[in-house]
Amino acid sequence: MKTRFAAFILAVATVASLATVRAEEPYQKVQPLLATSETVLGEKLQLPDGSPLKITSTIVTIDPNEETKWHKHGVPLYAYVLSGEVTVDYGDKGTRTFGPGSAFMEAMDHWHRGTNRGKEPVRILAVYMGSDKAKNVIPKN
Repeated sequence: MKTRFAAFILAVATVASLATVRAEEPYQKVQPLLATSETVLGEKLQLPDGSPLKITSTIVTIDPNEETKWHKHGVPLYAYVLSGEVTVDYGDKGTRTFGPGSAFMEAMDHWHRGTNRGKEPVRILAVYMGSDKAKNVIPKN
């Protein structure tokens, strides 16, 4: 079941869509890819328990010497670094650096920010697995 669900999420994330995704506050440059609650055949996305599911995918770009604002996530976020290297500061949990080809599930309920200390832009495929009732990104005030 987990393998089929992961394959389903990957398939949905790779489908191009004309849907508009609102750029979230902490990120300066976001390229919308997909925001949908349906498959390509119009089937409603839902979790095994019947809860509605909304997949949103974007490419987040962080230029050299740029950092995001402090934020956290209200839904699970799968991240894949397409290019560049990002260092994520998790405050009292330390920092972690992710380079090209790194895939990870981002922290949800912990404030963090990403910094590009390199010489090329960082490009991250961000796939949010949420709903219309939860925020993908929650900026720190």
